[in-house]
Amino acid sequence: MAIPIAGMPLHDRPRERMLAVGPGALCDQELLAILLRSGTRGVGATELAAGLLSTQGGVQGLASATIEELAVAAGIGLAKATSLVAAFELGRRAAHPDETVVIRSADDVARVARRHLDGQRRERVVVLVCDAANRLKRTVVVSEGSIDRSMVPVREILNAVLRNDGRAFALAHNHPSGTGEPSAADKRATRDVREAADVVGLRFLGHVVVTGPGWDVVR
Repeated sequence: MAIPIAGMPLHDRPRERMLAVGPGALCDQELLAILLRSGTRGVGATELAAGLLSTQGGVQGLASATIEELAVAAGIGLAKATSLVAAFELGRRAAHPDETVVIRSADDVARVARRHLDGQRRERVVVLVCDAANRLKRTVVVSEGSIDRSMVPVREILNAVLRNDGRAFALAHNHPSGTGEPSAADKRATRDVREAADVVGLRFLGHVVVTGPGWDVVR
């Protein structure tokens, strides 16, 4: 029978251990148990955390899991799933802040976009919003699709740029399948985005597809 965290000795409770010795001394299971906050009937938070780490393939697998994948896990549900995804997203943003970057080339686009695309198992489209001098203002995820494909929503892309007071922008997406060559759909989307940007007076700086360690320009 699982022992709830409240029934553990104080020195064994994850939250109390963190306060006493700091987060760096806690194992993955303990840190995850703190995020989960509670377990479920017959299963404590630490045991629930251990099972989740096992089924998701450790911290890396957990970090790339979607809300839907986590929500169906026993004892998790939608509330815990959204909290976990939010925590990992904050961690990614803290590790890779959008510092002052000037987008001068496709390599710059790929380097910035990779922070938001690496490890993603679904195709994701990101927009790099820039000012008039091509300085990066913000990176926005505008679409996330199935395991192997995503829509490129032209209207949402332009709205993301305009909402963030952008004057120029670049586009990037990943290919979870591992295929690095831009598809015919990628090329059509690029033409559509370029034409729409011209209509509203925005400068389109280019589109890259990122896969594994490499990337390619979509023309």
